[in-house]
Amino acid sequence: MSDLSAMQIVQRSRRDNKITGLEIIHQIMPDFMELHGDRLGSDDPAIVGGIATFNGHPVTVITTDRGKTASEKVAKHFGSPMPGGYRKALRLIQQAGKFKRPVICLVNTPGAFPSQEAEEQGQGAAIAQSIIEMGQTPVPIITIIYGEGGSGGALALAAGDEVWMLEHSTYSVLSPEGFASILWKDSSRAAEAAEVMQMTPEALLKQQIIDGIIPENQDHLITGQQVARMLTRELTKLNTLSTAQLLQQRQARYRKF
Repeated sequence: MSDLSAMQIVQRSRRDNKITGLEIIHQIMPDFMELHGDRLGSDDPAIVGGIATFNGHPVTVITTDRGKTASEKVAKHFGSPMPGGYRKALRLIQQAGKFKRPVICLVNTPGAFPSQEAEEQGQGAAIAQSIIEMGQTPVPIITIIYGEGGSGGALALAAGDEVWMLEHSTYSVLSPEGFASILWKDSSRAAEAAEVMQMTPEALLKQQIIDGIIPENQDHLITGQQVARMLTRELTKLNTLSTAQLLQQRQARYRKF
């Protein structure tokens, strides 16, 4: 059991020195090849995805990305995807289904980008379509939340077979600051809100919202190795299922909520 408070875990999930999805990809899938565009004129940099091999087998991997430099962070909306980002991810997931490649999604986002432009481009529809299609894609899909997992922006990439979290990460309907502002009209009560929201990995595992917690280390190489061990074990298990069994098990997972 973690001896950190919920708000301390929230703060650690937001650290600038947090391991990134791109780090994980390049550590465990060194032959990663990025694919671009949603085929509708957009290539949102907040979503990075493509194909690679993991343990000698082809996979599709998709990650949210916050950027490193100030200009990258602005261009990527600090890891909050636009509709084109979700449509890009969906295109890659559908491609994976066609070519029978498992899908690995890595998520660290405060949520989908909330702008007038995003709404005009169909933000809600893009998220909904991603959730629907992920539920029907006939290949194993595993999501790892490695930082913040905020609202529908995270759920759009977490509707597959299993959801795992790094131990210093969060998964919730909104931020604790937003929760406190709405419920109590006082954002200074964010720490109290974080406890009430049950947004930490241990609380979510207890409620069977997620499937497991991955130990996290200050040494990112060690964290990457932990991720690789989990993926090896879980993909091996999921690959033993027939397509019918996989989809039936996935449907049952979400119907219980």
